[in-house]
Amino acid sequence: MSKKESFATRFGFIAAAMGQAVGTGNVWRFPRVATANGGGPFLVAYMIALLVWCIPLLIAEVVIGRRTRKGTVGAFRDFIGERYTWMGAWIAFVCFALGAYYSVTMGWTLRYFVFGLMGVLKPGVDTQALWEGFIGTPWQGVLFHLISVVLGAFVVFRGVEGGIEKASKILIPSLFGLLILGMGKALTLPGAVEGFNYLFNPDFGKLISGKVWLEAFTQAAWSTGAGWGFMITYAVYTREKEDVAVNSFITGLADTSAALIASMTIVPTVFALAPASVDEIISSGNTGLTFIWLARLFPQIPGGGWIATVFFLAMAFAALTSLYAMYEVVIRNMIDAGWDRKRAAAIVVVLSFLGGLPSAVNINFLNNQDQVWGVALLVSGLLVAFALTKYGLRKARIEDINPVSDIKIGVWWDYCIRIFPLLFAIIFGWWVYQEFTWYPDSWWNPFEVYSPATMFAQWAIIIVVLIALNKRFARAIPEKEEGN
Repeated sequence: MSKKESFATRFGFIAAAMGQAVGTGNVWRFPRVATANGGGPFLVAYMIALLVWCIPLLIAEVVIGRRTRKGTVGAFRDFIGERYTWMGAWIAFVCFALGAYYSVTMGWTLRYFVFGLMGVLKPGVDTQALWEGFIGTPWQGVLFHLISVVLGAFVVFRGVEGGIEKASKILIPSLFGLLILGMGKALTLPGAVEGFNYLFNPDFGKLISGKVWLEAFTQAAWSTGAGWGFMITYAVYTREKEDVAVNSFITGLADTSAALIASMTIVPTVFALAPASVDEIISSGNTGLTFIWLARLFPQIPGGGWIATVFFLAMAFAALTSLYAMYEVVIRNMIDAGWDRKRAAAIVVVLSFLGGLPSAVNINFLNNQDQVWGVALLVSGLLVAFALTKYGLRKARIEDINPVSDIKIGVWWDYCIRIFPLLFAIIFGWWVYQEFTWYPDSWWNPFEVYSPATMFAQWAIIIVVLIALNKRFARAIPEKEEGN
């Protein structure tokens, strides 16, 4: 496959960029994380994270991708020097690790789509038991994980314009329409206003919690795609005059809109349909929150069984647009190293399937990976910030961003990138300190699902390996693209 692949239209690039951002992170992850962290205070922290971390980072990634026209590994080598090649490899690995269990969550959406086709999603069904029965049956998790991987493979095998762009143009608008339909119904339910009040409540005393801020920054990065390497990769396929700033703002704001719409569907539904159990549901941070309550909401609408079926299909579509983007980050690096697209794609999807098997079988393993590599996105963000600072922030604005942007980016962007290390140190350090206080007997245990030690241990292993292989990564990718 030639390296001259590109998006055919600006809308195609924007749709793909929105696709990598809008997915199960908005509909599955955002509502449960928001409710488990106080609702309103979490949203405040999230919006701050969006403006000072995610959008500046999306812009930075596009700069790196456009300037180097390579995937993350070659991009870091060419952008700031060979000795930093391992940083691009770290970003690619984190994206791969997230993709390995992300296809498992996509499998959940496909399972619920099948439930809908079977007529299971109907008034009176015990959706809690339905969820627990499914998640407690390992062979089902593996089967639908496999189906998800196959669907992602189908898109990336077809390339950028014929696969990624074409799929994104169709799948993303369908999800927004169905989310809005669900929100409209949820807000008409008796008692739903209490859920709306909780989601936007002014209990800002919870903003002193390090966990709220870490969860908000992690969710913002997880959801918008900041730090995943998506925008570095997709920028490789953009035209020379593609708008850097506007496209990045559209991506971040569209993703946040989808997350808020999903939350205004799910949280009011919980308050309306289970008012006596609200505190227990919220405190649990139940991984199945979306699947339990949306499956209970839709059957209450005339024709709701079919609406639920289509909704979970659209949710699967949204997951798919993110999943094939995760594959593409790794595939692009392999293409840079001289691999044929089909061969590279085959290897990536097989390894991703194998890597996701533990998460498909054991939800505690999935929860562990969700925390470890979700927070690792903040580390990826630090590496991108380091690269831009070393390259020159003012230089990037003047030479790479503003000449091709309708919105002129000012010095505020420089300051946002510069304070990344301070933000990370404060938020992450604050959270770790609280973990030591809350879990004095288990914080050190690397086999504990949510302990700080499990993150540090897994990160350390990968970083040591990548640094050891730094020269090999750097030399695997030719200095110049043939024909350029």
